[in-house]
Amino acid sequence: MKLDHAVWFTERTPDTVAGQYEGTYRGGSHEKWGTYNALKYLQNGYIEWLAVEDPETAGQSGNPLVRLLLHDLAAYGEGWGTLCFSTDGIDQLDARLTTAGFKTSGVLNASRKSTAGSLKKWKLLFIEESYTDKLPFPFFIQWEEDEETRRNVLMEEGFLGETGASERIEECVLETDDPQAAIGNWCRLLDVRPDTVDSFLLGNIRFRFQEAAGPRHRLTAVTTGHTES
Repeated sequence: MKLDHAVWFTERTPDTVAGQYEGTYRGGSHEKWGTYNALKYLQNGYIEWLAVEDPETAGQSGNPLVRLLLHDLAAYGEGWGTLCFSTDGIDQLDARLTTAGFKTSGVLNASRKSTAGSLKKWKLLFIEESYTDKLPFPFFIQWEEDEETRRNVLMEEGFLGETGASERIEECVLETDDPQAAIGNWCRLLDVRPDTVDSFLLGNIRFRFQEAAGPRHRLTAVTTGHTES
């Protein structure tokens, strides 16, 4: 299990986003969901700017991430939305979470065509919940290709250059009304233990929980840094 990506909900088009941030590219369209995205690949994950491309299709979508996107854009406008973790055994993860008492979406199949013309396929797993101001659970992904193959393809297609390969996500900060309860639930989900009173490490990324200053309880910061050469 590792962090796959952090999601920023945006009202801007992928082309606009790609023109505003160095090393960011238009990703592609999720035609069945009515969304499209821009992506910035880093050493240990990536950032996704997710936006609505087709409001009618998005409004009819049952995808939990699209429902969260629509909720947050209507309630707050642009901002960090949620986190996604990758696994090599999503079916086994679904079984473990169900046994632990979590209600899940079941494993969902997904795909999109990249701007380079390649078809990207993956599987998703969500925790079933209502979307309010409360901190949502993360969701999970299993890619069709292994990590090494995916990164080689990204470099071949020009989406992962030297700058992105040296830049890494260092910390994700999440705000909630009950940090202790949240960190306990997330540790159960991810099968990790906290190593401080308010945080845990997964791989080389720290996940820190703090009391929310306002009514919006979400991922609030993603800190990045560069690997020293």
